[in-house]
Amino acid sequence: YLLNIRPAGDWPAQYFYYAGGVPRVMEEIKDMLHLDVMTVTGKTLGENLEDLKKTGYYEHCDEILRSKSQAIHREIKRTDIIRDFDHAIGTNGSIAILKGNLAPEGSVIKHTACPPAMFNSRLNARPFDSEEEAIDAILHGKVRPGDAVFIRYEGPRGSGMPEMFYTGEAICSDPVLAASVALITDGRFSGASRGPVIGHVSPEAAAGGPIALVEEGDLIELNLEQRSLNIVGVKGQEKTPEEMETILAERRKHWKGFESKYTKGILKLFAQHAVSAMKGAYMD
Repeated sequence: YLLNIRPAGDWPAQYFYYAGGVPRVMEEIKDMLHLDVMTVTGKTLGENLEDLKKTGYYEHCDEILRSKSQAIHREIKRTDIIRDFDHAIGTNGSIAILKGNLAPEGSVIKHTACPPAMFNSRLNARPFDSEEEAIDAILHGKVRPGDAVFIRYEGPRGSGMPEMFYTGEAICSDPVLAASVALITDGRFSGASRGPVIGHVSPEAAAGGPIALVEEGDLIELNLEQRSLNIVGVKGQEKTPEEMETILAERRKHWKGFESKYTKGILKLFAQHAVSAMKGAYMD
C-alpha cells in the first residue's frame, strides 16, 4: 500500500500525478511486472518505462512538485505521496472481506479509510429499507454515535446495486458520527468512500439474506482482525451464537419477502436472475 492519497490519505488526487503517477508506482513494483509484455505502443512495458526516463517525464513531475512546495512554503517530497517499496504505508492491502451470521457469503470494507477505533466495535443497529430513508434520518439528527446504519434492498436484485456514496458522506460530514457510526449495506461503494463503510453484504436483503432480518436495537459486532461481521444481540442484550441462530430462524418465518419495483424489461429480468454481489452480480 504505497499511495498517501485521499480519501484514505492526506493528498488530493492531482498530487498523485505531480509525484509521478502510475509510471512511478510501476517503477516501485518493477520486480513484480512482466516487463517484456507487448503494449499498444508497439513497444514492451519495460521499453515504455525507459522511454519516460529519457523524455524527461519524471523531471517534469518533479518541477510541478517543487512549484507546489513553493506555493505553500513547505517542501513536499515525492515519497510523501508515493512511498517507495521498502517504506510502504501498509502491507496488508486496503480492503478486507468480512463474514459472519450477518454476511455468510461475505462483505467488503476498505479498512484503510476506517478509523482504527472502529476496527473492533459493538454497534446498535438502525435498519433502513432505502438510501433515502437513511439520509433523512442522518440529516435530522436521528442517528447517534455508536449506531450501525443499515441500508438494505439496494443489492443487485433489490435496486440494481447503486452506490451508497451520499449516505457515507452525510455521516462523514459530522466528525462525531464519522468516528463512531458504521454504514452497512448490500449496495456498493466506490473508491471515494471513506469512514467505516461496509458494502456488498451477501446474500442481499432482496434474496432473503440475514441483512433483511436485522431489527432496531440489534447488537452488531465488527471485528476487522478476525474479518468478521455478526449480529450478537437483541435489544442491546448479548446472545450466544446458538440463540442468535434460533432468533434469526424465527424472524425468517415472518419475513414478507421482496417485490421488485421493476415489472418489465431488462431490469425485471436482472432483478429475477442476478447473483449475489460477492459472486459478481451478473445475471445468471
